[in-house]
Amino acid sequence: MKRLKALLQKIKLDDVRLRNKFLVLFAFCVLIPIILTNVIFFNLINNNVQSQRYSDIQNAVEQIKSDLWIEVEEAVSVAYVLYIEYYIYNLLDSHYEQDSEFVKAYDSYFRRLITSYQPVYTSIQNIKIYVDNPSILHSGGIAFIDDDVRKQEWYKSYLKHQDGQPFLVRTPEEDLLTSRNTQNTFSLVRKLDFFNTMNNWEKVLKIEIRPSVLSNTLTNLNVPGYVYLVNEHRQVEFTTDPNIDWQQGAVDFSNVKIDDDYVLFESSQFEGNPIKQWKIIAAVPESEVVLGLQNTLHLILGIGFINLVVASGVVIIVSRSITTRLARILRHMKRVKNHKFDMIEKIEAKDEIGQLSEEFNRMTSQISSLINDVYVADIKEKDMEIEHRHAQLNALQSQINPHFLFNALETIRMRSIIKKEAETAKIIHNMAKLFRGSLTWKRDKVPLTEEIEFINCFLEIQKYRFADRLVYTIDIEEEAKKCLIPKLIFLPFVENACIHGIEKVRHGGEVIITFKVVNNRLIFSIKDNGSGMNDEKINRIKSYLYSSDEIGERIGVQNVIYRLKLIYNTEFDFEINSEEGKGTAILISLPAEYSKT
Repeated sequence: MKRLKALLQKIKLDDVRLRNKFLVLFAFCVLIPIILTNVIFFNLINNNVQSQRYSDIQNAVEQIKSDLWIEVEEAVSVAYVLYIEYYIYNLLDSHYEQDSEFVKAYDSYFRRLITSYQPVYTSIQNIKIYVDNPSILHSGGIAFIDDDVRKQEWYKSYLKHQDGQPFLVRTPEEDLLTSRNTQNTFSLVRKLDFFNTMNNWEKVLKIEIRPSVLSNTLTNLNVPGYVYLVNEHRQVEFTTDPNIDWQQGAVDFSNVKIDDDYVLFESSQFEGNPIKQWKIIAAVPESEVVLGLQNTLHLILGIGFINLVVASGVVIIVSRSITTRLARILRHMKRVKNHKFDMIEKIEAKDEIGQLSEEFNRMTSQISSLINDVYVADIKEKDMEIEHRHAQLNALQSQINPHFLFNALETIRMRSIIKKEAETAKIIHNMAKLFRGSLTWKRDKVPLTEEIEFINCFLEIQKYRFADRLVYTIDIEEEAKKCLIPKLIFLPFVENACIHGIEKVRHGGEVIITFKVVNNRLIFSIKDNGSGMNDEKINRIKSYLYSSDEIGERIGVQNVIYRLKLIYNTEFDFEINSEEGKGTAILISLPAEYSKT
């Protein structure tokens, strides 16, 4: 017991996969029990069938013995009646002077007596009494013992049996005496000495048994093999084995060649004369002995196969119902580890796994909600703050001593005013406003009007630069003026339209800017008729929408798209259409956000 417990602890069943546990359960609780049960059942059936088959064949052998004894007993009964019949003794021991005297005595009684038995006893073929009385005639049922008779084998056997008891001996049929070498039937021989008359001639009774009766009796259909009738010396007296020429003489049963795959069945010994201690032996092929086992085997295999298929089907269905759903829950749990909070669909089961799936969905939904409401919002806020500080730092790093620049620009502007150069002074003033606005990051979002003011300043500077080569238009709806936007979110696109688009146009450059609110979304569009872009540049700008790389020190369009993703995630739209030599059109759609004051 301790060893078994130690073995189970060593195996660590809890570490085995559930599918393998079901396989082990199936093997030990279904497969092995079915196989063992079928094997045990087959052995029991096999033993019972074999025992029954052995018993049936043995009973058939005993039945042959019984039937043969009935046939022989008929001859014994007739022999006994004739043995004690006084008139026979008187007839056979009398001396007849004339043949007519014997014929008269024979017809008066003996003819009727002899012929009366054969119709009644079908096993008796011929009845004949041999006598050495020289005064009688050879007639039906009576024969003279001459030298030919004394040379016959049955008569020699008779001389050896002087105890007065009847005995059975093989003889040829009376009508086949010319073929004396063929002893194809049996005859019951008995000495008639019950009465002692005056002359007391030698008298021998010979009752011939019908050969067909013997053949039919020993050829029993219930014994599917060879049948041997052996005497007390175990010599074959009669057989159905065609390989033995039993009619030519006795054959020792020990010399009979019987194949190893034959089974021998012996009857009990005959108890009475004239075949006392004789036996019936049957040699039956082993295949006949086990006849019916094949059908039984097929039946057992069929039942076992059906049981195995049904049990296997049930185990497979139940195990798949469990393992498949558990594997699905495990896959979703691994997705949760990778921050993918997918729900388990099609939960219809009401068992424990179905309840577990429902609880997993509820837990996943709560975790996703908490992460979106708290964690993601907090991370988003932190990222925005970091980017805000990073943008401020980039803005500071992009300037060299800003106060010095402001003072220098103010000195230049004042000098231009003194010299009455109003246009130059205006441009310098716009320049200073742009510098000051780009360096002030106290607020994340500013009114759209403030952004438009920056755009106007920038466009005025570009107008001063390009003169008549640039014409611009800004169209803004009243509703759009109330919106708040991230600071400097549109200016880089205006800058790109002027510097990269209009700069290469010699005359007729035009920039059209519109702001409007549609379905609670702020729509910004800018179009120019500048040099445009090739597909490579367009694809590179579009790739910024899907890239998560750090922007480093780049503060152009990539910076704007990066900030839009941080602020709006997927709630903003960005479209760009451009063709070389025909200009560029950009559209940005943001959620409309209004000031609370």
